[in-house]
Amino acid sequence: MVSLRFPFSFSQPPKNNPKKPHDSFSRAAMAAGSIAAVTLGFGIAAGAAISLDKKKNPFDDFISRLSSSNPSPLWGSLSLTSAETITDSKTGFPFPAILNDDRRLLGIGLRRKVLFGLKNIDVYAFGVYADDGEIKKLLTDKYSEFSASELKESKLNEDIMEKDIYMTVRLQIAYGRLSIRSVRNAFEDSVGNRLKKFGGADNAELLQSFTSQFKDEYKLPRGSVIDLSREPGHVLRTTIDGKEVGSIQSKLLCRSIFDLYIGEDPFDTQAKEDIKQNLAALLKE
Repeated sequence: MVSLRFPFSFSQPPKNNPKKPHDSFSRAAMAAGSIAAVTLGFGIAAGAAISLDKKKNPFDDFISRLSSSNPSPLWGSLSLTSAETITDSKTGFPFPAILNDDRRLLGIGLRRKVLFGLKNIDVYAFGVYADDGEIKKLLTDKYSEFSASELKESKLNEDIMEKDIYMTVRLQIAYGRLSIRSVRNAFEDSVGNRLKKFGGADNAELLQSFTSQFKDEYKLPRGSVIDLSREPGHVLRTTIDGKEVGSIQSKLLCRSIFDLYIGEDPFDTQAKEDIKQNLAALLKE
């Protein structure tokens, strides 16, 4: 019999303390009062995995805790819809536990934007995925002797961004009036800042190569999916609703993209820490 193992723990930030975004919109979009001009980023993490292993695992009681009359608050933002799908209860979007046959869901997040200082907008939900086999192969030796507290203080997130590990950030658009121009402008700002941070100021051509993939012809109704994937050789592949719109080989660009979510100054600090905790759990499996 197939058994489910959920070796990760999750938490969510206080409901009355929404994350303040770090990146801003273009002046032109704000001047026009475009309610669609919102930046991209991220929120609450969660993860799951499927295993045939019947060995006792400290997280095997997950199912019973979900069905308990007093479930743990750690799972308040998630619901299990099938053996292979995790749903973010804040947006209702499902995320596959395994993506492209080799990438495990490490966390689910929600990006919110305070619009004109008056209203919180749910921009998109996202899932962060990585090849768990590659993580263990490339990072286990370094961290195998670390205690839980040492792993918490380690540079796990930095290592997973630096290594040539297959990763994907899947964005599912929650705000139905989000335009592709808003996405392009947001990436010009946020990714542009990271490119300067990691590679200096002379990266305008690289930034243009990335943002030009988001052409005006693409529409982004609620539920649209954008995948940003690092493939072998530090190739960033971008797809919109399953259609590839471009690939760029650049370690700097890949690092800059993932830094938005799990880097030193992420959009959502709590989500970053949750994913780091899930990575640590993965290395201890």
